[in-house]
Amino acid sequence: MHETIQVTLLHFVQLAALAIETLAVAIILVAVLSGTTIYLAQRFSEAAYTHYKHTLGKGLLLGLEVLVAADVIRTVALEPTIQNIVGLGLLVLVRTFLSWSLIVEVEGEWPWQHARKLTASQGETDKPSGTSGATE
Repeated sequence: MHETIQVTLLHFVQLAALAIETLAVAIILVAVLSGTTIYLAQRFSEAAYTHYKHTLGKGLLLGLEVLVAADVIRTVALEPTIQNIVGLGLLVLVRTFLSWSLIVEVEGEWPWQHARKLTASQGETDKPSGTSGATE
Protein backbone atom coordinates (compact mmCIF):
# COMPACT_ATOMS: atom_id res chain seq x y z
CA MET A 1 0.00 0.00 0.00
CA HIS A 2 2.89 2.35 0.79
CA GLU A 3 4.31 1.81 -2.72
CA THR A 4 0.92 2.55 -4.28
CA ILE A 5 0.71 5.88 -2.48
CA GLN A 6 4.27 6.73 -3.48
CA VAL A 7 3.62 5.86 -7.15
CA THR A 8 0.39 7.87 -7.11
CA LEU A 9 2.16 10.85 -5.56
CA LEU A 10 4.98 10.69 -8.12
CA HIS A 11 2.43 10.47 -10.92
CA PHE A 12 0.59 13.50 -9.50
CA VAL A 13 3.84 15.51 -9.32
CA GLN A 14 4.68 14.57 -12.93
CA LEU A 15 1.22 15.71 -14.04
CA ALA A 16 1.52 18.93 -12.03
CA ALA A 17 4.90 19.74 -13.61
CA LEU A 18 3.50 19.00 -17.06
CA ALA A 19 0.45 21.19 -16.38
CA ILE A 20 2.69 24.06 -15.25
CA GLU A 21 4.86 23.69 -18.38
CA THR A 22 1.73 23.71 -20.51
CA LEU A 23 0.60 26.88 -18.76
CA ALA A 24 3.97 28.51 -19.52
CA VAL A 25 3.66 27.62 -23.21
CA ALA A 26 0.10 28.96 -23.25
CA ILE A 27 1.21 32.24 -21.66
CA ILE A 28 3.93 32.73 -24.26
CA LEU A 29 1.60 31.73 -27.10
CA VAL A 30 -1.12 34.15 -25.97
CA ALA A 31 1.44 36.97 -25.70
CA VAL A 32 2.75 36.27 -29.21
CA LEU A 33 -0.70 35.96 -30.77
CA SER A 34 -2.25 38.96 -29.04
CA GLY A 35 0.82 41.14 -29.56
CA THR A 36 1.04 40.20 -33.23
CA THR A 37 -2.67 40.79 -33.80
CA ILE A 38 -2.53 44.25 -32.25
CA TYR A 39 0.66 45.09 -34.14
CA LEU A 40 -0.84 44.10 -37.48
CA ALA A 41 -4.11 45.89 -36.73
CA GLN A 42 -2.24 49.12 -36.02
CA ARG A 43 -0.43 48.95 -39.35
CA PHE A 44 3.17 48.66 -38.16
CA SER A 45 3.32 52.09 -36.49
CA GLU A 46 6.18 52.99 -34.15
CA ALA A 47 3.84 53.01 -31.14
CA ALA A 48 2.49 49.62 -32.20
CA TYR A 49 6.03 48.25 -32.45
CA THR A 50 6.86 49.47 -28.94
CA HIS A 51 3.65 47.91 -27.59
CA TYR A 52 4.41 44.70 -29.51
CA LYS A 53 7.90 44.51 -28.03
CA HIS A 54 6.55 45.09 -24.51
CA THR A 55 3.81 42.49 -24.93
CA LEU A 56 6.22 39.85 -26.20
CA GLY A 57 8.79 40.66 -23.53
CA LYS A 58 6.29 40.49 -20.69
CA GLY A 59 4.83 37.23 -22.01
CA LEU A 60 8.27 35.69 -22.31
CA LEU A 61 9.24 36.86 -18.81
CA LEU A 62 6.13 35.38 -17.26
CA GLY A 63 6.49 32.19 -19.27
CA LEU A 64 10.12 31.78 -18.15
CA GLU A 65 9.15 32.27 -14.51
CA VAL A 66 6.45 29.61 -14.79
CA LEU A 67 8.89 27.22 -16.50
CA VAL A 68 11.36 27.67 -13.63
CA ALA A 69 8.57 26.70 -11.21
CA ALA A 70 7.89 23.53 -13.22
CA ASP A 71 11.59 22.66 -13.27
CA VAL A 72 11.89 23.14 -9.52
CA ILE A 73 8.89 20.89 -8.86
CA ARG A 74 10.13 18.22 -11.24
CA THR A 75 13.71 18.24 -9.93
CA VAL A 76 13.04 18.49 -6.20
CA ALA A 77 10.06 16.15 -6.05
CA LEU A 78 10.90 13.55 -8.68
CA GLU A 79 14.64 13.19 -9.07
CA PRO A 80 16.59 15.09 -6.39
CA THR A 81 20.04 13.83 -7.42
CA ILE A 82 23.11 16.05 -7.27
CA GLN A 83 23.38 15.97 -11.07
CA ASN A 84 19.76 17.08 -11.51
CA ILE A 85 20.04 19.80 -8.87
CA VAL A 86 23.22 21.17 -10.50
CA GLY A 87 21.43 21.05 -13.87
CA LEU A 88 18.48 22.90 -12.35
CA GLY A 89 20.83 25.51 -10.92
CA LEU A 90 22.43 26.09 -14.32
CA LEU A 91 19.01 26.25 -15.97
CA VAL A 92 17.82 28.80 -13.42
CA LEU A 93 20.97 30.88 -14.03
CA VAL A 94 20.40 30.86 -17.79
CA ARG A 95 16.73 31.75 -17.40
CA THR A 96 17.59 34.51 -14.92
CA PHE A 97 20.05 35.97 -17.42
CA LEU A 98 17.38 35.78 -20.14
CA SER A 99 14.84 37.42 -17.82
CA TRP A 100 17.21 40.27 -17.02
CA SER A 101 18.01 40.71 -20.70
CA LEU A 102 14.29 40.89 -21.49
CA ILE A 103 13.71 43.39 -18.69
CA VAL A 104 16.46 45.61 -20.06
CA GLU A 105 14.97 45.30 -23.56
CA VAL A 106 11.42 46.04 -22.42
CA GLU A 107 12.02 48.66 -19.72
CA GLY A 108 15.33 50.09 -20.89
CA GLU A 109 17.02 49.63 -17.49
CA TRP A 110 18.28 46.95 -15.12
CA PRO A 111 15.79 45.70 -12.50
CA TRP A 112 17.69 47.33 -9.62
CA GLN A 113 17.73 50.70 -11.41
CA HIS A 114 13.94 50.70 -11.48
CA ALA A 115 13.84 50.05 -7.71
CA ARG A 116 16.27 52.94 -7.12
CA LYS A 117 14.11 55.28 -9.20
CA LEU A 118 11.02 54.29 -7.21
CA THR A 119 12.83 54.89 -3.94
CA ALA A 120 14.13 58.25 -5.14
CA SER A 121 10.73 59.36 -6.42
CA GLN A 122 9.08 58.34 -3.14
CA GLY A 123 11.68 60.39 -1.30
CA GLU A 124 10.78 63.38 -3.46
CA THR A 125 7.08 63.04 -2.70
CA ASP A 126 7.78 62.73 1.04
CA LYS A 127 9.41 66.20 1.18
CA PRO A 128 7.28 69.10 2.35
CA SER A 129 6.23 71.36 -0.50
CA GLY A 130 8.37 74.42 -1.04
CA THR A 131 11.63 72.77 0.01
CA SER A 132 14.38 71.96 -2.40
CA GLY A 133 15.87 69.24 -0.26
CA ALA A 134 19.02 71.28 0.40
CA THR A 135 20.10 71.85 3.95
CA GLU A 136 20.29 75.38 5.20
